Amino acid sequence: MSQSGERSDDTKDDAMKILSREETIDALPFRELVAAIDAGFREEVTSPLRHHHSLHNADRSDDTLLLMPAWQTSGWGGIKLVNVHPGNSELSIPAVSSTYVLFDRKTGQHRLILDGGELTARRTAAASALAAKRLARPKASRLLVVGAGRVGSNIPEAYRAVLPIEEIEVWNRTQGSAERLARSLSDAGLSARAVVDLQESVSRADVISCATLATEPFLEGKWLRPGQHVDLIGSFTPGMREADDDVLRRSTIYIDTEHAKVESGEIRTPLEAGVISESDIAGMLVELCRTDVYPRLSDEEITLFKGVGTAIEDLSAAILAYERVGG
Repeated sequence: MSQSGERSDDTKDDAMKILSREETIDALPFRELVAAIDAGFREEVTSPLRHHHSLHNADRSDDTLLLMPAWQTSGWGGIKLVNVHPGNSELSIPAVSSTYVLFDRKTGQHRLILDGGELTARRTAAASALAAKRLARPKASRLLVVGAGRVGSNIPEAYRAVLPIEEIEVWNRTQGSAERLARSLSDAGLSARAVVDLQESVSRADVISCATLATEPFLEGKWLRPGQHVDLIGSFTPGMREADDDVLRRSTIYIDTEHAKVESGEIRTPLEAGVISESDIAGMLVELCRTDVYPRLSDEEITLFKGVGTAIEDLSAAILAYERVGG
């Protein structure tokens, strides 16, 4: 099986497979996943703007329902159902819950069901790493992870698949969560520590990767230094932001797809306010992959990647998982 979607016509007896959370993780190793997403961006895939619905709550912030479909002309298609409930932090359960269904594009038969939460976390981290591979300085070795949730916890391993990361710092609004993630990374043999002062940690980092559910900017442009790569992957609605206007002004901006201009407050709000213009967006990750470009101009340039996630990444990951489990 391949990302191109070529497959046998004899699918009538294929049994649908269901992967547990652990099996989904095992089926998506980062080195292979980064390569699969890179290849997926080069394919012809239909990926409509995600269906986004706000679920109103009278006593707390709204929850979110997302539907993310994508399909090839022939070969494969898939859809992800996602529920985002920020209030779950008070219940000590994940804020994101989802399921992914991979289907045969020719027959519509469902072939694989994956844990959508782990698929999302791993493909998000892998796409972030893919962007850093093309935009960060090749010798970048100091990584700052901002956000100690499910996606943030996957960032170090994903980045180590593409860059020579040697030192990892973790910052989170809740210090205990940062300490737990840093301890877990240290137990895995990595050089990692939790930090308290975000500004100081930003000044030390080669790569700053933010994976939070923030609605107000916390990363300030005046903290940045030449040569850094900024990765913003938390904001996926117009009301969410992680970086202030100065971060965007100082950076060469790249986005994953056109959807980022509509879906993320990180890009949409500065565009609407005139802080940046369309011409300030230097390119899209999907284009960089299709043309195999590494566009960093110098070691002094500050690059920024804003990813909102795309169903192309989900589909690429699900196809990889299907191949690895013997589909």
